[in-house]
Amino acid sequence: MKTIALTILLLLTAQITNAQTLIADQVSLSFFSEAPLENISATSKQGVSAINSETQSIYFKVAIQTFEFKKPLMQEHFNEKYLESDRYPYAEFKGNIQEPIDFDKKGTSTVTANGELSIHNVTKSYTVQAQLQINDKGLTAEATFPVSLQDHDIKIPRLVIKNIAEVVEVTVVAHYNVPTN
Repeated sequence: MKTIALTILLLLTAQITNAQTLIADQVSLSFFSEAPLENISATSKQGVSAINSETQSIYFKVAIQTFEFKKPLMQEHFNEKYLESDRYPYAEFKGNIQEPIDFDKKGTSTVTANGELSIHNVTKSYTVQAQLQINDKGLTAEATFPVSLQDHDIKIPRLVIKNIAEVVEVTVVAHYNVPTN
C-alpha cells in the first residue's frame, strides 16, 4: 500500500514538473557488522526507491522489520532491542545526485548523492558515492557506505559490545526501468 502511495505521489510530481520519474522495480538493502566475536548481516529486498530525472532527487525507504537474518534470535533482538522497529518502523534517505546524468547514454559512472538518512528517528546528513550503470535493461544504482550506530542513537548493551560493530556497512542496490522516449 505504501509503495502504491509513493508511486502515485512521484508520478504526480513528475507530471507537474514535466520530469521523468524512475521507479525502482527491485531494491535490495543490506548491512554488515564485523565485530571481534561475530559477524552479522541482514538483507531486505522490500525497499522502494525513485529518481526524479529533472531535479535528480533520489529517495529510498525500507521497513526495518523486512530485514532478514540467518538466526531468528538476531532478527528479534534487532527489531525489539536495537532498532525498536515498532516505534521507528522505517529507514529513509532523501537526497540529490550532484552530477548531471544523461539517462539515454549507456555506460557506467560514479556519482555523489548528498542527503539526509533517517534511522531510529534520528536524521543525519550523508554524502554517498554510487555507481550507476545504464544499459538496455535500465539503470542500476549501487552504493556502500558506513553508518555509525551512535549517530542514530542506537544503543548497544555493554554485554554484547564485542558482538556488534559500532559502525556497520550499508549496501544499497536498486534497478530502475528507464522508459524509452
